[in-house]
Amino acid sequence: MILALVLVVGLVEPTGFAAGAATVFNVRDYGATGNGSTNDSTAINKAITAANAAGGGVVRVPAGTYKSSNSLHMKSNVTLQLDSGSTIKGSNAKGYDAAESNAYDKYQDYGHSHFHDAMIWGSGLTNIGFVGAGTIDGGGNLITGNPGAGQADKIISLTRCDNLTVSGITLRRGGHFGMLINGCTNVTSDHLTIDTAADRDGWNVISTTKVTITNATIAANDDALVFKSDYALGAKLPNGSVSVSVTDSQLSARCCNALMFGSETCGDFTGYTFQHITITGAQKSGLGMVSMDGSTISDVHYRDITMTGVRSPIMQKIGTRKRCGNSPGVGHISNITYDDITATGASPSFSPTLWGESGANRIDGVTFTNVNITVPGGNGTMSTGVPSNDATDYNPNSIGARPAFGWYVHNANNIKFVNSSVRFAANDGRPAVIVNNASGITFDHFTAQRGSSSPYDFGFQTVAGYCVSNSATTSGGALRTNATGSTMSCPERRP
Repeated sequence: MILALVLVVGLVEPTGFAAGAATVFNVRDYGATGNGSTNDSTAINKAITAANAAGGGVVRVPAGTYKSSNSLHMKSNVTLQLDSGSTIKGSNAKGYDAAESNAYDKYQDYGHSHFHDAMIWGSGLTNIGFVGAGTIDGGGNLITGNPGAGQADKIISLTRCDNLTVSGITLRRGGHFGMLINGCTNVTSDHLTIDTAADRDGWNVISTTKVTITNATIAANDDALVFKSDYALGAKLPNGSVSVSVTDSQLSARCCNALMFGSETCGDFTGYTFQHITITGAQKSGLGMVSMDGSTISDVHYRDITMTGVRSPIMQKIGTRKRCGNSPGVGHISNITYDDITATGASPSFSPTLWGESGANRIDGVTFTNVNITVPGGNGTMSTGVPSNDATDYNPNSIGARPAFGWYVHNANNIKFVNSSVRFAANDGRPAVIVNNASGITFDHFTAQRGSSSPYDFGFQTVAGYCVSNSATTSGGALRTNATGSTMSCPERRP
């Protein structure tokens, strides 16, 4: 089970050591030059090995540029401290470690299946850290696709680690991943900056528990900050099963998703909190959540989030890809809350969507409070029938054009909107909201803009129990409701 994601403000001491007590191992004492042209990988690895052999310590990287043509091998009880003005820079010399074999690589993409083909990697480590004010820069030499011999596709790659601290550093030009961690626990990150806007992913947090992320600034091309659970380690592992939180952060994604669950979703996710977050662009989802491979996603809470330039402001989808070991079934999404969310969509847009599967796999128990979304609009009238859907694809465009400019809800139970609204930037001929094949749907104090040619404002199609109360158009008029095969069920008013 995957529980709670929390971001906490404040710098931390190097992992595993009392303040001021850690032994320092300066990489220059082991032969590093920092001149930007000499390969300093061997010297840095020597310092890491010495710190580990001494029972732990801080490997200090003073100001300078340290060319790293070979993989750095992180070890337990070692904190890599990058001083201000220091950069460990990647190389095109093709000297990085080869990707290790993986008997389970058919269950996820190549980059998720292999961990040794990285600038820095470690497995089964305890008490490690990456701290300071310096930079680790792929230098444009890391691969965004599948690496060949001697090439790397990620900056930091860690598996089955315990007690990881990442504080103050900057990761740039990471190839496929700025950082990828899988099967880790007790992760603390504060004031981390990742700039992979010209590459691919920022940070993939996979099957990882007890995570606190604060003050992160991540600008990615693909996914910025994404939580996944795959089968790369040969098992369905929990992801965040005890306390995961992200706070006070800024995210953007040029092509894809800013803050995302999935698409790799084997193990369950439970207990996440995201709050005080600014998203400044996402060509797919701003706040995306998909269960494609059988996972249950529950107890996830979004608070105080502002989004601009997002094509799909909020999307939840249950799919049937089932790309996971041990014959996974179809997943579930339940007990999700969104509070104080403001979003402005980019053009063209995908309407905010909740899309469940049929029967027992409907989305269930989602509440939106003070969620205000402005979409681009600009569409004419269209059929209000159920759009097409590719159940094996997680992207927002896997569902055809939504027949509502605002919320489209399909196969969902117990969905509630309170003090919320949906508007468009350009006149739109579609209804504001359509709910299809659902039950227990409530709109309380909801405001919807009306298109000049829209046939109605709210459409309920085969909905068992819907209620629209204390709600109006943006001009204060009554909302027009069209109900087909549906029953209204507003709670009885009491004095």
